[in-house]
Amino acid sequence: MKAFPARGLYAITQTQNNQTKHKSAAVLFEEVVAIIRGGAVVIQYRDKNPANALFVARELVKVCQHHDVPLIINDDVELAILSKADGVHLGKDDGEIIAAKKRLGDAAIIGVSCYNSVERALAAQSLGATYVAFGRFFPSSSKPLAAPADIDTLHKAKAAIHLPIVAIGGILPENGGQLLAAGADLLAVIGGVFDHEPEQSALAYQRLFNE
Repeated sequence: MKAFPARGLYAITQTQNNQTKHKSAAVLFEEVVAIIRGGAVVIQYRDKNPANALFVARELVKVCQHHDVPLIINDDVELAILSKADGVHLGKDDGEIIAAKKRLGDAAIIGVSCYNSVERALAAQSLGATYVAFGRFFPSSSKPLAAPADIDTLHKAKAAIHLPIVAIGGILPENGGQLLAAGADLLAVIGGVFDHEPEQSALAYQRLFNE
């Protein structure tokens, strides 16, 4: 199991193309490699309509291991186990942290969506989460119905929480800097890297962490 990084670009897979058709696995793998070349330090496999999830997850594990980057599975502890991924990301209804740790082992990465709630993040921290994620901070095509989060929540979380803090939701190179300044450690991005030229897009985000 790889350790979760303290800072950097956290890329979440976009498995559909601009015509809302499912991408081929080969295209997805190429894009992930390009995004890692551009500086992503974590990859999350997220696919709301998977056709061959176990094959894709196992191949992504190989890609990420080759580049020494952790692969996290969205929502699915069983898939994380079967694919030998480095961990799982849990939302509000995706199972308990303690149960996930029991299934995956103490070394596994357990991320938790905390939306706009520092209290939820504190509870996740007390139960052994590896990192907490807040958002959405800006309008997002990937999560259009997600409840908005306040940038002030990042300030409060930074003061109260000793885990890495991930920000998500409509983040662009033009607005990501303010989230880092407010206390985010990692920026989670879907369309911002997968909708455009992946490597160059990732590089644009990576520059924010060097400023």
